[in-house]
Amino acid sequence: MKYLNRSLGVCAVAFAALAGCASNPTPDIHVHVAPDANLSKYATFGFPDQTGTDRGGYSTLITSYFKTAVRDQMEQRGYHYVDANPDLLVNFYAKVHERTEVRPDPTYPAAYGYYGYRYGLYGAWPLYDNDVRTVTYPIGTANIDVVDAHKKEMIWEGVAQGRLRDEDMNNPRDSISRVVTQVFTHFPGRAGINPNSQASDSQ
Repeated sequence: MKYLNRSLGVCAVAFAALAGCASNPTPDIHVHVAPDANLSKYATFGFPDQTGTDRGGYSTLITSYFKTAVRDQMEQRGYHYVDANPDLLVNFYAKVHERTEVRPDPTYPAAYGYYGYRYGLYGAWPLYDNDVRTVTYPIGTANIDVVDAHKKEMIWEGVAQGRLRDEDMNNPRDSISRVVTQVFTHFPGRAGINPNSQASDSQ
């Protein structure tokens, strides 16, 4: 149970991070499409038996939030969810890493601020710099992969990256839904009719 709680916490951090930051309301999103991809020839979709957000052989709550959000976006585009033999598989993965930046602090005249007591008496040694600071913060990255299930070949990839916002940690379901929606605004496909798909057979 301790391991599962830790894994769930890591996933929650990853997806909360993707919700953006105070200076950037949306994460950075990049997409890649296979040169010969024809997304309109597919009619159905499903998920792998184990997605990238599962941990230790268990499906996490984060996975269920992700599946709900992805399913909503795919169905809005006309694709039908099926449990077996889908045309497309949708997988996802997330991780968190730290980024370090060196930032300049506001510079004040020597007579002002904390170091004003030195003014006119002495200066610091050469190369001393009190005008910069180092900041480290977590960055979350998530991938959404759309795969031709029969060829076992990825045909579309969406990647979102953003800085962690503490307030999103309290509501990972909404954070995940928001990020998935933003990624899928770049998804070019709408469902067509695949004569070999399960959805076609059931109609």
